Amino acid sequence: MHAVKDVFGLVDYLVFALMLLFSAGVGVWYAIADRKKANTQEFLMGGRSLSVFPVAMSVLASFMSAITLLGTPAEVYRFGTQYMIINIAFCMVVPVTAYLYLPVFYNLGVTSAYEYLELRFHSSVRTIGAIVFTLHMLMYMPVVLYAPALALSEVTGIRIWTAVLSIGLVCTFYTSIGGMKAVVWTDFFQALMMYASILIIVVKGTIDLGGFDVVWERSFRGGRIEFFRFDLDPTVRHTFWSLVFGGYVTWMGNYAANQALIQRYLTIGSLRGAQRCLWINLPALVILIALTSMSGLVIYAYYWDCDPIGTKVIQAPDQLFPRFVMETLGAFPGIPGLFVSGIFSGALSTVSSGVNSLAAVTLEDIIKKFIMKDITEIWATRITKALAMSFGVLSIVLVFAAEQMGGVLQAALTIHGIVGGPMLGVFTLGMFIPFANTWGASTGLVSGFVIAMWFGMGAFSSQPYNPEAPLSYESCPDLYYNVTNIDITNMTSIPEILRNNDDILPPYRLSYLWLSAIGFVVVLIVGMVVSVITRNSNDEIVDERLLSPLIIWLNKYMPGGKFKEMVLHKEKRGMSQTPLRTTSVISDSDFYPTKTGSISYISDSKIS
Repeated sequence: MHAVKDVFGLVDYLVFALMLLFSAGVGVWYAIADRKKANTQEFLMGGRSLSVFPVAMSVLASFMSAITLLGTPAEVYRFGTQYMIINIAFCMVVPVTAYLYLPVFYNLGVTSAYEYLELRFHSSVRTIGAIVFTLHMLMYMPVVLYAPALALSEVTGIRIWTAVLSIGLVCTFYTSIGGMKAVVWTDFFQALMMYASILIIVVKGTIDLGGFDVVWERSFRGGRIEFFRFDLDPTVRHTFWSLVFGGYVTWMGNYAANQALIQRYLTIGSLRGAQRCLWINLPALVILIALTSMSGLVIYAYYWDCDPIGTKVIQAPDQLFPRFVMETLGAFPGIPGLFVSGIFSGALSTVSSGVNSLAAVTLEDIIKKFIMKDITEIWATRITKALAMSFGVLSIVLVFAAEQMGGVLQAALTIHGIVGGPMLGVFTLGMFIPFANTWGASTGLVSGFVIAMWFGMGAFSSQPYNPEAPLSYESCPDLYYNVTNIDITNMTSIPEILRNNDDILPPYRLSYLWLSAIGFVVVLIVGMVVSVITRNSNDEIVDERLLSPLIIWLNKYMPGGKFKEMVLHKEKRGMSQTPLRTTSVISDSDFYPTKTGSISYISDSKIS
């Protein structure tokens, strides 16, 4: 085992502090610069005039959290490079989101993605979606703050609550005063920090080991190089099929059905610009996964003959990356600080995105809908800023609960993985199934959540056995040789019933990547069946603008002609719309997104 510098130096703390000060400064800048045009559209949507490239980096940073930056290297170290196949799923996610889902949201000019569910189905479906998103983010954001703080504190000497409070308070500050513009530009800066820190560490580590050929040779001999495992068994953790198709549904749930990302697309001034944002995001995402995976190989090549997890030098796989950094680069002042800044930049970007999107959903789907339907723009802006601050503080408070209930951390991450599938299912039901109705959507959504949660929580409580790649301890000094006499690389030493998970129910053995797909499929099947059963002749015919461009294109070649349109009318003010059952055909000019991004509706006098 190697010597390690286990604490930060003065320069490291300085680099870390400068990152936090810069992020806070961006919030102050936009709070001052936009003080004369303070309104909810400016605060939540950036005036729908933001540039493509910064938004693309913000989209990337929103879900590339610190957990991802620490977890991907650990994944490759323990299981191998098979995970990199998920990049194929990303190559499918981007075009499908850009051309089949995004145009619907963009042309409606919504602020909350869940407004679509009311326009297409009913206000009850919208409310379910908003509540689920809120609970999901409130469980996920504390984990994003706590997990990296725990991992880094064990290695760098930074106290857990020092890290949590500094990140949480700075994030809450700049998000609540600077709004969406502050979030996007700090995300842009933080994305650059992530890339820079990981790139420097990968390059330096590779050079120290003697070059990439040494890294590859050790990784290959250690069984870490694997890309095309075509096993059809759905219980195998990572296969080509689970990563491509299961990963596709999982990430579609984020990119096409999650408020945090949809809100970012809508900050750009044109649909084409929003689509370009997604295409720019694709190579950036692939490169980031490649870099973090490469770092996993470098870490393995460094510890290839003495595993620090088995020798109890570190307590958890997430500590591998920071341990490696402190051992190899700890002697260089400022480099560990840059690494920690890059990791916590991932936490900052994820939490700021969550706080801003939670404020948007609460304002549009709860307050304007049920509490203050006639709220003025001034008060709406004030309440939105207060909501952003409240959600930020609440996330910090919930970290304490997460710390006290250790097992819940993994449960929260499991929920993060399974919520996206059912939500993607209900949006897909609305956009791609013209005969789907309110009963089908609500029943399907609830069914999908119940099944996905059942399988996910069952897997979490059962903890199925997943074999890891072999490990070695042959060069460990006696001081660190705490490994038992059992050869943990020899699967025959593990009882067969445990090795095959024969004591666990089959649904609980499924790869976690299939959970979102199961929830997605259940929503579609139940939604379509219930819609057919409950459909009646008085059901409205769907407006084309609530359907995916693919369905509208296919309709041109189907018998029966063009869809008739549903007429929507505005009840007083706000977003309470009632679909009127009519067969009248209304022209496009009667229903369009206004320049401010809100939806215009035809007046009652136009209804025939």
